[in-house]
Order: sequence, then structure tokens, then C-alpha cells
Amino acid sequence: MFEDIRPYVDAEIPAAMRRLVSDMYFPLVCSYLERPVTEIAAILGSCRTAEEFQHRFMYDAIYTIARKTTAGLSVSGMERLDPSKDYLFVSNHRDIMMDAAFLQVLLLDAGRRTSEITFGANLMQGQMVIDIGRSNKMFRIERPTTVTSPRDFLLKSKYVSEYIRYAITQKKESVWIAQRNGRTKDGNDLTDQGIVKMFGLSGGKDPVEALDQLNIAPLSISYEWEPCDELKALELYAKRSGQPYIKKPGEDFNSIMTGIQQFKGRVHLAVCEPLRREELEAFRGLPSALFNKEVAALIDQRIRPAYRLYPNNYIAADLLSGKRAHSYTNAEKQAFLKHLGDITKEYPEELRDIVLGIYAGPLNRQ
Repeated sequence: MFEDIRPYVDAEIPAAMRRLVSDMYFPLVCSYLERPVTEIAAILGSCRTAEEFQHRFMYDAIYTIARKTTAGLSVSGMERLDPSKDYLFVSNHRDIMMDAAFLQVLLLDAGRRTSEITFGANLMQGQMVIDIGRSNKMFRIERPTTVTSPRDFLLKSKYVSEYIRYAITQKKESVWIAQRNGRTKDGNDLTDQGIVKMFGLSGGKDPVEALDQLNIAPLSISYEWEPCDELKALELYAKRSGQPYIKKPGEDFNSIMTGIQQFKGRVHLAVCEPLRREELEAFRGLPSALFNKEVAALIDQRIRPAYRLYPNNYIAADLLSGKRAHSYTNAEKQAFLKHLGDITKEYPEELRDIVLGIYAGPLNRQ
């Protein structure tokens, strides 16, 4: 079932491990992880299941990235999760890879199993990326840019919806998905009601029952230094200038690598209170579009207040307003101003307010 989008099953893991070890880029991966090629090759060679791959390789790899690129990884709200349930984690989305990656190690630290992870079809390119992704419980989800027509997108969305429901209710796997198509670029985390619509496509005629079965748990992830902030600012500038934004060849891969390697400062994940049946019942009888809109707003009411604000958010808001209204140190402000200057040096006037808006956005949405 779902052969074209699902993660690898355990029988496919050994062959995937052999391909990874023989890939021309494998030594670079080992170098970044600061481990000998022979050592990692032996670890991968011992993996016979996806769970072994995650425990023996991915767990240490993600914590190596955290050690090299963060000032600390923290979590709150794990106690809100019922150990007997599997959840659909609906998350704000700031980094292509690391949002979901950080959740996985924190789930393991909390004594829970990892989740399956949605991964855009546009990103499933190159055998190494495919093998690491599908071995790491990632499954493919279509983006509007990867389909040929609105009808095709609807059909594929229903197919993904069916897989998500199958994963949660039959495979007994939790699932991570972003709250919208693509990363938040402007700092404003808002759930797309189209995502909520997609959840219900596979659930029959009762929309309340359809969503309640999925155990939706909003998730808020906060970065002190916004991943790929320069790349996001350039994209926003192009769009606001009326220019059609066309991704360059290799741009998605560049964003993945930048997000992995860029310094992120403090990173916090907040598991929010899962949506309750009685909350969904309050929307029963509404027209479909309004029902989806209300559920999306309910998810936002969990995610936005849970976003952890850092000095950079306050500094950006004050620079935009021209008034000192928040508390932070001079050293923190100077560090932010240096970073702002570094990423706007080629387009200082055009990008300054865009970058400030990215950082001030979460403060405006509290």
C-alpha cells in the first residue's frame, strides 16, 4: 500500500544502507559529523530496520548538528501527550529539515517513538537524500508546483490524507506535518485552512469525527536566529517588487544545507495541548470552508502564544518602531545589528525592513 509515497519498510533498509555507504558524498557527511568513514559505515551496515537507523545513526547525527549549530535545544509540553495515543503534529515551519529532526530526538528522549515525517516531493531529489529520508520515516507529500492541475492536486492530496490516516490509526505511527505549504518566510506562523481540508478528505462525511481520529497536536518551534534568514529575505524582496520568484537549480538543496549548518542559537520546541473533541464539536454544522477556517484558527491559538521569544525578536520590533520598548542588553543589540549588516550588505535599504519583519513577526502575533 502507498508504495509510491511511503517510507522504506524494514526489508528495504539494508540495501539503502549499502547505497549510502557507496555514495560519492558519504565521506563529506562523515566529515561534517566528525566521525571516521569506517566507523559510520560499520554503524550503517549493522542497521536492519528503520528504528535501528534512527537510534544508531540519526540520533547522534542530529545531536551533533545541535551541538555545532545551536546554543541549546529544549522542549516543553511532552507531558501533554498520552502515551497510549499517536498524534498528528501540526507544526509551524521555519527550517526544511531541522524542525522535524529536532522533534524526533526529543521524542526519543521523552521515551516515545519517533514520528513519520512529511517531505515535499520537490525535495526528494538525489539518491542519498531519498535514502536518508525514507529510512528516517519520511514520506512524500505533493506541493502545488509538483502537480499538473488543480484536479490532480486534489486527488494527490486525498491520497496523502488517506496515508496519514492509515499511519496514525492502523500503523500506530505519529506524523509530523507543517501547518502550511513551505516554510514561514515573513515570521508570521499561520495555519493554511487547505491543510485542514486535506486532513478531512479521507475521513468520511463527519468532519468532527474525521479530525478527532487524528489526535491533532499543535507544535511550536522557535529559533533564536532564523534559519536561512538571508535567503528568505531575498525571496520576499523579489515577490514584493512584483518580480516572479523562480527557484534556481539546486536552491532547495542549498536551503537544506544552509538550514543544517547555519548557527541557530537557542532552539525550543513546545508541544501544545492537543485539540479536544468538544472544541471541534463547537464547529459542527458550519459550511465546510468555515469549519476548516475555524479549526486552522484554533491551531494558531495554540502555536502562536507558545512561540518562545528571544532578544532578537524584541530588538527587531524596536528597530522597526524606532522606540525602545523592550528589555535586552547592549551586547545583544550589537550582535543583532552585526548580523543584520552581514546579511543585508548587498541590498541594505531593500532588505533591512524585510529582515526586521521576519524577526519581529512572532512578537506581533502573540
